[in-house]
Amino acid sequence: MTQFSDLKLDPKVLKAIDEAGYTTPTPIQAQAIPHALEGRDVLGIAQTGTGKTASFVLPLITRLGRGRARARMPRSLVLAPTRELAAQVAENFDTYAKHTRLTKALLIGGVAFGEQDKLIDRGVDVLIATPGRLLDHFERGKLLLTGVEVMVVDEADRMLDMGFIPDIERIFGLTPFTRQTFFYSATMAPEIERVTDTFLSNPVRIEVARQATASETIAQELIQLAPTRRDMAAKAKRDALRAIIRAEGDKLENAIIFCNRKVEVDVLAKSLIKHKFDAAPIHGDLDQSVRTRTLDRFRNGELRLLIASDVAARGLDVPSVSHVFNFDLPSHPEDYVHRIGRTGRAGRSGKAVSLMVPADQKYLDAIEALIQKELPRGTLPEGMEAPARADRPERSERPERAARPERATRSKSTETPKARPEPARAAEPAAAPAEERPAMREASPAPRDRRPERNDRARRDPRGSVVGMGDHVPDFLMREFRTA
Repeated sequence: MTQFSDLKLDPKVLKAIDEAGYTTPTPIQAQAIPHALEGRDVLGIAQTGTGKTASFVLPLITRLGRGRARARMPRSLVLAPTRELAAQVAENFDTYAKHTRLTKALLIGGVAFGEQDKLIDRGVDVLIATPGRLLDHFERGKLLLTGVEVMVVDEADRMLDMGFIPDIERIFGLTPFTRQTFFYSATMAPEIERVTDTFLSNPVRIEVARQATASETIAQELIQLAPTRRDMAAKAKRDALRAIIRAEGDKLENAIIFCNRKVEVDVLAKSLIKHKFDAAPIHGDLDQSVRTRTLDRFRNGELRLLIASDVAARGLDVPSVSHVFNFDLPSHPEDYVHRIGRTGRAGRSGKAVSLMVPADQKYLDAIEALIQKELPRGTLPEGMEAPARADRPERSERPERAARPERATRSKSTETPKARPEPARAAEPAAAPAEERPAMREASPAPRDRRPERNDRARRDPRGSVVGMGDHVPDFLMREFRTA
């Protein structure tokens, strides 16, 4: 079996590896490091959690051991799709380069430009950055990439999903043609193959696992829900999730819960906190300081449940995550593999539970087609049954509605109603009796029946009064005007 001591790494690097407690490289490390030390381009295809980061950091430190960085001209460049993944690479560099004099700079969003400019001005050996922030510094004239000897693109498939491929192509064009390139991706979409064919020179292709496969140490389970109404799907999933978490009990040490939308992340986090669960959200709209603090709490065991968008699906290196929950099935099937890859890392066992409603069927079909197997179906905990789907009952089965009482409509008959006694009024003259009013109507020969009735309020009863106006109606309301 290959040992790190057999890989011709710098003795200072080997000392740091030994202090970190590692002796045996993972398959991708054992295959990639020898070719990297020879100066060849490397195209690595491996699922998350296989040790990809160390497979390029270790030879990178060894190669940069000789030489010195110049101001604003980094000697190597590592591109990562998210802030969290870039921070993870920086932590790995600190771990394995602690016995060397190599310097690094981390360029990510959410951090002031001033501090990053100071680091670049001093000169750095390793520049770790997200594509957007790197180009911001370049366009401000604070950075030159003509001195890059080694370039690393990590999680290229995620770069494609996030729309960074045009930026990656531009950055490749700013670096020297003679550079050495490490290119890592979990899947090889046609667009990514085009980039590798264009910018890599006769690379060594290393594939340690079938594309987009889940680790065998992860127990996968799918819970199918059938809410009575479509607008109740989110509530049904929240209820089911809480029941599953309670049923897992002490077996659930900590968990990452993935949602598709940032809004749903916040809603779910508030719901879990309301029900006395130790939970916190993390997504791209939060300040970097909040995201960093939340991740530190989760890594240190101070936080049990981390509700995340796919911003945390890549690069969140917490070896002891016991559970992963897919509150929403991902719309991209590759993301399913990366999400559940947060558990079962480094040979540990883990559990991944996904919740599904009927509207998610197309996502499930895509996931099962990608991983080439059917997800095992699970059941809800005892005492909580999935609500039956509410089908519309047949017309004969529907309960009969109680007959509505017919509205009392005002009669249009010409019969004269019974006369009502008029109350005595001292201050006002008594209204004219109904029998005297036909004379007034005769003065206005236009027949009332030919006028269109707009609504019930405009109707007049047989006594000539306007409905709703009482028995006393001013004369001007009773007149009809005609144009000559």
